[in-house]
Amino acid sequence: MSEISCEVITIGDEILYGHILDTNAKWLSEQLDKLGVKINKRSTISDNHFQITNTIDKSISENDIIIFTGGLGPTNDDITKKTLNKYFKGNLVRDEITYRQIKKIFKRRNFDLTKKNKDQALVPDNCQVLHNIHGTAPGLAFSIKKKLVISLPGVPFEMKSLFNEKCIDLIRVKYNLPIVYHRIIKTVGIGESWLSDLIGKWEKNLDNSLSLAYLPSIGRVKLRLTGKGNNLKKIKFIIEKQEKKLLKIIEKYIYGYDNDELESQVGILLNDQNKTIAISESCSGGYASHMITSIPGSSKYFLGSIIAYNNSIKENILGIDKKIIRDKGAVSKEVVEEMAKNIRIKFKSSIGLSVSGIAGPSGGSTKKPVGTVWIGLSDDKKTYSKKFQLTERRDVNIILSSICILNMLRLNLKGY
Repeated sequence: MSEISCEVITIGDEILYGHILDTNAKWLSEQLDKLGVKINKRSTISDNHFQITNTIDKSISENDIIIFTGGLGPTNDDITKKTLNKYFKGNLVRDEITYRQIKKIFKRRNFDLTKKNKDQALVPDNCQVLHNIHGTAPGLAFSIKKKLVISLPGVPFEMKSLFNEKCIDLIRVKYNLPIVYHRIIKTVGIGESWLSDLIGKWEKNLDNSLSLAYLPSIGRVKLRLTGKGNNLKKIKFIIEKQEKKLLKIIEKYIYGYDNDELESQVGILLNDQNKTIAISESCSGGYASHMITSIPGSSKYFLGSIIAYNNSIKENILGIDKKIIRDKGAVSKEVVEEMAKNIRIKFKSSIGLSVSGIAGPSGGSTKKPVGTVWIGLSDDKKTYSKKFQLTERRDVNIILSSICILNMLRLNLKGY
């Protein structure tokens, strides 16, 4: 089975200048990958006839599929349709289905229909029209022997709808595509290089039909196992077999799979054990509480939090002894353990959590440099803490310290 390749091309000066983030290319790449299409390249070009035609010339010789997004609107700088029509030697004719759709939209909005709006119903007579039920710009598909050139609107929800409803079938009919299956294994509390060393032997003996990718993000690393072939059941069986072997090596670090999130998995554990939590946050500024409460239904286990950013709040609201803060410092084992214990007692929660650290960029010292973070946990059996040395970046430290809180809670609930 030969590999089918594709280039995704975004058209628009607003993307090039950084005024708008290109989410379309990312989304299309994900969908094409699921179809078994290899993404050879992603490009962004300006609203320029020369740029578009030159890009087609180059890309069509290197790829089976080209997908354009953008430049199909009614304004003068939207030139994609006219350029493609000229390139493929077509004639613009009115598509009646599109014209009726445009009139319907304008009537519903009580807008006057201008010539430019009417002209959006003009399409090349040698393309397949991809009718857009959500907007006024139809998509276009040109089939040239074994090649396929698709042009889609730049409006994300219109583009996604057209791709799902029209383009997937187009691509599947034209090409004999393999089945591609991904299994995402999500880890926390271990860096990419340490993880790689830990699973090195397993990776070396991985089944030849599979590929492994490391996908790191702040505080977490995803492992993506990918299998390709004609038999989905067989691919899943092979991946499950390898996954069981991996679990024996890094079970402590795995918090979920595929679409699981750390905060949702912690919530499941709390619900299953009928436990509640309260948090006292300092350097994280409430971000850990935000992560937890982003999950619907979190009020069942999250009782509340106190942002004890200033020492006076630690002393007057949480009841931390002023002498401990003076002698040990706010960023210390003694202070975070008192914070965790006192927040648990104050909120009458099963578990109390706390964090205090030096987020940066200033405030550090030789003994306690920027990125020094202490996290505490208190339950009905014991109160303990752990020191972390994070980064020199404030924004990263806020996120990392929150992830460390959730992971410390996860490990406690899992019995580690």
